[in-house]
Amino acid sequence: MRSVRESASEKTAGPARAAQYVRMSTEHQQYSTENQMDAMGRYADGRKMQIVRTYSDEARSGLNIEGRNGLRDLIRDVETGRADYTDVLVYDVSRWGRFQDVDESAYYEYICKRANVRVHYCAEQFENDGSLSSTLLKTIKRTMAGEYSRELSVKVFAGQCRLIEHGFRQGGPAGYGLRRQLVDRDRNPKEILARGIHKSIQTDRVILVPGPEAELQVVRQIYDRFTQGPSTEREIAAWLNGRGLVTDLGRPWTRGTVHQILTNPKYGGANVYNRRSFKLKRKRVVNPPEMWIRCDDAFTPIVPVEQFKQALAIIESRHTHLTDEQLLERLRSLLARIGEVSGVTIDEAEDMPSSAVYQRRFGGLARAYAMIGYTPLRDLRYIEINRAMREYHKDQCSRIMKELKNQGAELCEGKNGLVEVNQEFTASVVISRCRETLTGRHRWLIRLENTLDPDITIAARLTPTNENILDYYIFPKIETLTAQLRLAGENGIRLDSYRFDNLDFFLSMARRTSIEEIP
Repeated sequence: MRSVRESASEKTAGPARAAQYVRMSTEHQQYSTENQMDAMGRYADGRKMQIVRTYSDEARSGLNIEGRNGLRDLIRDVETGRADYTDVLVYDVSRWGRFQDVDESAYYEYICKRANVRVHYCAEQFENDGSLSSTLLKTIKRTMAGEYSRELSVKVFAGQCRLIEHGFRQGGPAGYGLRRQLVDRDRNPKEILARGIHKSIQTDRVILVPGPEAELQVVRQIYDRFTQGPSTEREIAAWLNGRGLVTDLGRPWTRGTVHQILTNPKYGGANVYNRRSFKLKRKRVVNPPEMWIRCDDAFTPIVPVEQFKQALAIIESRHTHLTDEQLLERLRSLLARIGEVSGVTIDEAEDMPSSAVYQRRFGGLARAYAMIGYTPLRDLRYIEINRAMREYHKDQCSRIMKELKNQGAELCEGKNGLVEVNQEFTASVVISRCRETLTGRHRWLIRLENTLDPDITIAARLTPTNENILDYYIFPKIETLTAQLRLAGENGIRLDSYRFDNLDFFLSMARRTSIEEIP
């Protein structure tokens, strides 16, 4: 193994070693990754630098670091000391990010600076040398980058509102009983879009049309039973499940899914937008009706408009404005009645407001529980942790698949994340977060997807902060393993023989070699 001194001497010998970071979302051609790398290549040549590493984020927003595996990898390499370079080249300040908080942008640059890795903005008119003038210009540029996203958000929202007012659908699944119809700019029908399929021509538009007759009959029966029965949402859900019917997602009916059909204006032919907002990747909010963008008679209604209004009036008549104390008293009564409460039990109770009301009024269900002296049997933090883990798992799978494709591998995605590589073997990815025991030791629980029966399982262990990947275990199918593995820092040769610091070994398995290259 080479000494640290030998590695340090290699860094200082010859041209300065540099990494380049490129990012492109869906912006102008000037920000294509090729153009960015050309500009950074010229910058490096002029300063006698050698580019030895490229970090890339394509089709990624710069509003935050979520999903930007390239920038995450760069920061991780710098923080852990694995960076074999002294400089990082970026096209301009906006490519580093359009963070809404300029301090976040500065923080990631500071991480590099603290590790003696200098960040260069190659297309800017200032040298990032720490002088007063460059610091002021950089701060202004960061503010302008964030402001650009805010202005673009306003323009995009205005454009979407105009399309809504013209009766065109903007995003989201059609829903039970409805289908997405692709039309051209003159409203001539083209094709029905399957779930997950998007339009490919910018001038095309999407409208909603009635679905299969069997689903239309179910929707009409739901409205008839609710307005004429009268039946409650729970009773209707039980009736549908008794008939063996499932929702458009293939799931059993619940009170909530029936309630959604009874309250969504699209079933009465109206096109409604901005009922919820998630702008600039900030907190998701539910907007009051006066903020909705609405176009009546946009689609062919499945139920008469008057019947939709009748159903809505029945639902609204059940709700009265409750004070905070009245909301808490109902929550106490529900707890006394069933012994425990959760978002599901709140939503399923006929005499209770929705769980969303408690979340909005008290800043979350956990706080509402605390105010009535209730401690859930399960720590509610697991909800946020699991949500973050799902996002992290998705990002890691995307990164691994991208690297496999770069190696020339042929991929075929199967169910539940199972991937077939080169029509030769299958692989699945498992992410394991780090847990700390009462004695301060670190442990990892790895749940193997044995039901998928993969040929290779890639188990990625996270660092103690659960922000980055610590290492990988690559288990072959031939190894007999239990469904759950509990790993410590060191696990003996039987398990640690499968441990790797990176995925180079796995990627080499997928690398295609032409016959001419074989000696």
